[in-house]
Amino acid sequence: MRQEIRTTCREELVDMTTAVGRAVAESGVSAGIVVVSSPHTTAGILVNENADPDVATDLIAGLARIAPERGGWRHAEGNSDAHLKTALVGTSVMVPIQDGRLVLGTWQAVYFAEFDGPRSRRVDVTVVPGL
Repeated sequence: MRQEIRTTCREELVDMTTAVGRAVAESGVSAGIVVVSSPHTTAGILVNENADPDVATDLIAGLARIAPERGGWRHAEGNSDAHLKTALVGTSVMVPIQDGRLVLGTWQAVYFAEFDGPRSRRVDVTVVPGL
């Protein structure tokens, strides 16, 4: 299943948990895994806290310290920091499914991580039944 995401900032985390949970429910799979992946080289996927919005803000700020936008990069497009941030975060996650629901911790959510927006993006959600 393909999810379309429209980001509004150069860097932001978009909570996709509800959309991923809906894809799992629609699949009818009661046990297995769901793979959430981004086919973009400047956007990633991660699982992290959703209770305190400061966590998302801190993640973006921390990655900016590790890979600043103006870091003297050689890549001519001006988005080398976005490529590095994506490499650090990763482009996919797997989440277990039990009883037709995502198995996440109390404070966890699935996020799309934009590092070179705003853009229209695509995320692929693949539900894999258990054996």
